Amino acid sequence: MDAVAFGHSLGPGIGFNLLVSNTSKHRDFAVAVLGAKVLHHSDDFSVFSLSGSVWMVHADHTYKTNVLYGVATKAEGRGAGAELRAYGVDPDKAEAAARAGGWTVLAGALDKPHGLREAVILDDDGYAWVPGMAI
Repeated sequence: MDAVAFGHSLGPGIGFNLLVSNTSKHRDFAVAVLGAKVLHHSDDFSVFSLSGSVWMVHADHTYKTNVLYGVATKAEGRGAGAELRAYGVDPDKAEAAARAGGWTVLAGALDKPHGLREAVILDDDGYAWVPGMAI
């Protein structure tokens, strides 16, 4: 993947990049649980799309000179406090896939008072993913 061409393809809008311990484990989670499409994958960097949104992950070792490196890799539960919402993803299917794949389901699929059915699932780095659909 050409970095410049990819960079120019982004936006406008909001995107996110996660630092992960292993890009292959994140790929497996993103595909199996969320139904994401892999746009690019390597041991260093991966790009995913889901419902018109794009996100990236970088392996820890690629950030050794980045200001976030020490913060992210030394934090207990590096995903603590972040809730990543995947709208339009069936929470029942995501929960079943997460359980089958050995990921942690913090909250099984439930109908919520705000009109969505949601689950809360942790990936290998402790990021909380919330697949949800309108009830």
